[in-house]
Amino acid sequence: MARADRLARTDVLRSEREEEYREALIAALTAAASGKQGLFDHNADRRTRAAIAPVIEELTRIGEDIDAMREQLAMPPFALQAEFLRSRGPVGPQAVGERKQAQAWLERLKTSED
Repeated sequence: MARADRLARTDVLRSEREEEYREALIAALTAAASGKQGLFDHNADRRTRAAIAPVIEELTRIGEDIDAMREQLAMPPFALQAEFLRSRGPVGPQAVGERKQAQAWLERLKTSED
């Protein structure tokens, strides 16, 4: 019974951390949609990377905690973080800018919330 209780507590904590991740991501996306550059790392600018690094590190830390709990619970990795990390990095000249990309993410997250 102790193991079942421990897993139940881990699942509750995982759910709370996933909500925390979502809130932190929405805050970062809102800033990016307002014009703050660097969240998606489209430009390899050192100053921009340094400015956004604390946000990325926090999201990564929370995401890694979630993935560790999901592994313990025999669940697949946290899809929201995996998708966000895949969306970062250099893009071609025809790609949308970070502001539009952030707005699209915000709209999608709002739709998935309903």
